[in-house]
Amino acid sequence: MNILVIEDELKTARALIKFISNVRPGVKIDGPIQRVSAAVDYLKSHASPDLIFMDIQLADGSSFEVFQKINVQSPVIFCTAYDEYALDAFKANGIDYILKPFSEESFRSAFEKLDRVTNALSGNQISPELISQILKINQQHTGKQSFLVYKNGKYTTIPTNNVAYIFARNEQTTLVTFDNDFFTLDQSLEETSGQLDTKNFFKLNRQYLLNFNAIKEVEHYFARKLLIKLTIPIEEKLLVGKDKSTLFLHWLGNR
Repeated sequence: MNILVIEDELKTARALIKFISNVRPGVKIDGPIQRVSAAVDYLKSHASPDLIFMDIQLADGSSFEVFQKINVQSPVIFCTAYDEYALDAFKANGIDYILKPFSEESFRSAFEKLDRVTNALSGNQISPELISQILKINQQHTGKQSFLVYKNGKYTTIPTNNVAYIFARNEQTTLVTFDNDFFTLDQSLEETSGQLDTKNFFKLNRQYLLNFNAIKEVEHYFARKLLIKLTIPIEEKLLVGKDKSTLFLHWLGNR
């Protein structure tokens, strides 16, 4: 089996490849490919892989742009933190939709679903149950309700709805509340992002994760970027790059 991995974050890609190899030893894995343009070039110049693992948001845009630019023949398993795109994923060759944070069991289940689809198609029969499995959208990912943090010798529980934003700097992840209190988390921003409700939190980039309710206003900025202003003070300018601005505005308008 030939598998292609399309994922822009190298750390996540390495974890993804490890899970694939553990569940299906001996498969050939190409990638990771990090950009929409590179994915299109690869699929144009290579034979269609037997399976594609694909993130929703890539370095230069949404992975759905790949399907607009080229006729993708391969089945796709989407691996992402954005559960609101499940329906679009199933329209774009998707046979499963794995939400971050990943687990080996979720990959094992995805391969089992692929096997059922393949076996059914080879027999020219697709049962109503199988159709239901293919088209089923994952249940809403409501995410964590609180964070347990440690500060000044005491453990404190911070309700998720009191989290204004979370940022990463120098390999340290920090939670900031609407009261402008700062707490250190013992996990990466990527791991934290996968635990939160994607309807209320948006991963702006590799440094910032924002609560919808912390956003005061959004302005157009230079080079087709967006400038975000929060309801609480923050020293750094929060910018959305042009490659992610469409996705961000979609999130703002479709909660």
